[in-house]
Amino acid sequence: MAAVRSEDQFLCSICLDLFTEPVSTPCGHNFCRRCLSQYWDTSAPCRCPLCKELFHIRPELRVNTMFSEMVSQFKKEAGSRSEVSKPGVSCDHCSAPKLKALKSCLVCLSSYCESHLQPHLSVPGLKSHQLMEPVDHMEDRMCPQHHKPLELFCRSDHSCLCTMCALLEHQSHNFVSLKEEFDQRKASLQQQSRHMVEQRRKKIQELQSSVQLSQRAVDREKSTGLQAFSALIESVQRSRERFIQELQEKHRHIQTQAEALLQQLKQELCELEQRSTEAEQLLRSEDHLHFLQHCPALPPTGLKDWTSVRLKLEPFEGTAARALTELGENLKETFTEEMKKVSKPKNKLWREQQFAVDVTLNTDTANVNLSVSNDLKQVHYTDQKNFRDSPQRFTWIFNILTKQSFSSGRFYFEVQVKDKTTWTLGVAKESVDRKNTKDLTSKYGYWCLNKQSKDKYFAYTDPYTPLPEACSSEGRGVCGL
Repeated sequence: MAAVRSEDQFLCSICLDLFTEPVSTPCGHNFCRRCLSQYWDTSAPCRCPLCKELFHIRPELRVNTMFSEMVSQFKKEAGSRSEVSKPGVSCDHCSAPKLKALKSCLVCLSSYCESHLQPHLSVPGLKSHQLMEPVDHMEDRMCPQHHKPLELFCRSDHSCLCTMCALLEHQSHNFVSLKEEFDQRKASLQQQSRHMVEQRRKKIQELQSSVQLSQRAVDREKSTGLQAFSALIESVQRSRERFIQELQEKHRHIQTQAEALLQQLKQELCELEQRSTEAEQLLRSEDHLHFLQHCPALPPTGLKDWTSVRLKLEPFEGTAARALTELGENLKETFTEEMKKVSKPKNKLWREQQFAVDVTLNTDTANVNLSVSNDLKQVHYTDQKNFRDSPQRFTWIFNILTKQSFSSGRFYFEVQVKDKTTWTLGVAKESVDRKNTKDLTSKYGYWCLNKQSKDKYFAYTDPYTPLPEACSSEGRGVCGL
């Protein structure tokens, strides 16, 4: 009796397909040569994919000849009609081994391989059956009430129907084929998914931009606050130094007086010691005449009376109080000045200037008659041609764009126009027509301001909108929101 061979015996556990060039590991497990090589190339150290046995030296792979012949024999037995069924939908009419299903029939509620599908392709009574891609659980695709395939979708009740349901219970409802609803929902889901993804990407950019703006605001406010605190600290330090200096000067004055008096006392003390030495010698003499002739006068003449001599001490008490009082006045004045700096904006555009960006001119877009400075910050008109024409260059009007572009968020930049009598400033879409521009209005992708003559300004709208007199002729700020 011939043994029944199971398909699982000839499937590689890595690719789950029939073995190709089967090789054996030292632990006895079989794999496709290519699968095992790729597995070991991407993992370290070398282990068996099944039992995880560790191989300290990567084994040399050789095709298992006997096992390879068994796989070839199994393929012949299975036949070349269809592939051996892998995990998926199998033919309901095959005996072991079951072949892979090619189609499923909604009428028969069965799945068929290529061989068993032939009657549905040739027998007239079966050719009318509805075939579809192979699926499991065919009974779930049948109407439980009428036992007919679910072919329609009711948009009123949001349910799947068979033709009998549509005729009997959903006559007044709006229903379409499953394919039509599938295509519409698939397109809607894809569009909605793309929209949600794009929406969240924009929100991420917005949040990141907000964090960056917040950091800039923190840095600016920190700089302003530190300047104010530094001014207050410097005021305290100056008062402290003046306080210490005043005390030291008073002490130096007293020390100078004391040194002068001490010098005088030391000098008199030296003279008295000299007289004392002479007096001792004179006291040893018994010559009355000599003693009286040389005896010094008592008290000695020329000496200062030190009884009433006192140092004129400076009044130290109250110095600290006066210093603190002076400090309080200075701090009050400094505090008032610094409060004015931090509480009042320097100009009317201080809020907009928080979103300031650095922009440079793009010479690739400049009209040929425009001349651009080396630092890409200045531009002016000339009678000569400074550039060659290119697709990006403006040819109809004297325009130039910046290298930097912005698609979201807020930005602010200023342009110095100095004493120019006519100028146009603004923003434009990157896609504007640079060869045949008709007008600088939003219709053509421009949002601009213009000065035509002294104190006359207008916005490029349709029609043009006059604007009030500008505050300054030295510069114009352009803020994008």
